[in-house]
Amino acid sequence: MELAHFPRFHYSTIPPLQPSASPPMSYFDLQINGYAGIDFCSLGLTADEMRRACEALAADGIEGILATIITDSVDSLCAKLRGMARFREEDPFIRAMVKGFHVEGPFLNAKPGYIGAHPADCVVPANRDDAARLLEAGGGLVRLVTLAPENDRGAATTRFLVEQGVTVSAGHCDPDLVTLERAIDAGLSMITHLGNGCPVILPRHDNFIQRVLSLSDRLWVCFIPDGAHVPFFALRNYIKITGLERTIFTSDAIMAAGLGPGIYDLSGAPVEVDAEGVARRPGSPNLAGSTIRGHQVAEKLREHLGLNEAEIDRAYRRNPLAALGLTTG
Repeated sequence: MELAHFPRFHYSTIPPLQPSASPPMSYFDLQINGYAGIDFCSLGLTADEMRRACEALAADGIEGILATIITDSVDSLCAKLRGMARFREEDPFIRAMVKGFHVEGPFLNAKPGYIGAHPADCVVPANRDDAARLLEAGGGLVRLVTLAPENDRGAATTRFLVEQGVTVSAGHCDPDLVTLERAIDAGLSMITHLGNGCPVILPRHDNFIQRVLSLSDRLWVCFIPDGAHVPFFALRNYIKITGLERTIFTSDAIMAAGLGPGIYDLSGAPVEVDAEGVARRPGSPNLAGSTIRGHQVAEKLREHLGLNEAEIDRAYRRNPLAALGLTTG
């Protein structure tokens, strides 16, 4: 589909989201790239924009998030982290909503399919120096780092991050079983959006999804339950293996969440949202985050998986907080 078929939106032209129809419960989402027309991955992000995104999240029943940034140059990632840390320090409301930061990249697998919507030319090997720079720029608020274990020689960066109190997750990756086990032994404890960040076509048996499922008793496993990232019948199968006690749900929301078809930005590059609300880089079969709103995650879990409120609360609030070492309440 040609880009011209959809309108191009900018922050100033996007109307406010309509509040959810009924007061939702409170959830915690560890992967929010943006919301309500605001892109957390933008170098031009302002404090006012971040507050408006946080207000929209709160109205949709989200009590806390990890503000997420995706692969960019290390210098740009550091600048983004410093900016959000400053906004959080200056605004009590942002501070209450943003419990920390999730850095997804730049230590990923740059191969087509695995890299997804991330810019492959900004990928670098995992290394302690860049990891330390990111942690410093985040002012001690980087809670989660997604990396590719096969891009972390000897799991040295994973071990360093875990020693600094950071949760390390495998995503956009294709480690063999031995490499994945080595990373877990070094402290890796989570899988980022299983079933995504990989090619559309995979080998039948020996693939990253199957390797993770074989080790899921040692991992927190995250899923995006919007029906597009993982069909609900497949998600039901996965959860039978992982169990709700090790499952985490996330929206992986981008700035286009809830805004309808159009061309939006994600980290300075266009994302095309189709009539079904599915976001992709133009011309790519791989998804580029989701457009689902926070309360809609819970609605889909009730409707398609038959989960009750206690089960949703566990996987969409208590588990992510526990995985990050934060108070569950």
